[in-house]
Amino acid sequence: MEKLLTIEQLSELLQVKQATIYQWTHTGFIPHIKIGRLVRFRESDVLEWLKRRSIAGRGRYRVDVSLYPRGNVKN
Repeated sequence: MEKLLTIEQLSELLQVKQATIYQWTHTGFIPHIKIGRLVRFRESDVLEWLKRRSIAGRGRYRVDVSLYPRGNVKN
């Protein structure tokens, strides 16, 4: 059986505050398991949830340099 994560462990893993995890759980935003009054998370469920939420970047990024007057480009 897969080890279940606590709110504290998930908070550390995702680098977010525990209050955020509580809010996500309360609203059903993140997959979780209730065991009596305890809330636990399957790491595989959370990783799959993260994959579904990821946004792929563009293959190419194009900047129209004609929009910037010569010599006034900020670094």
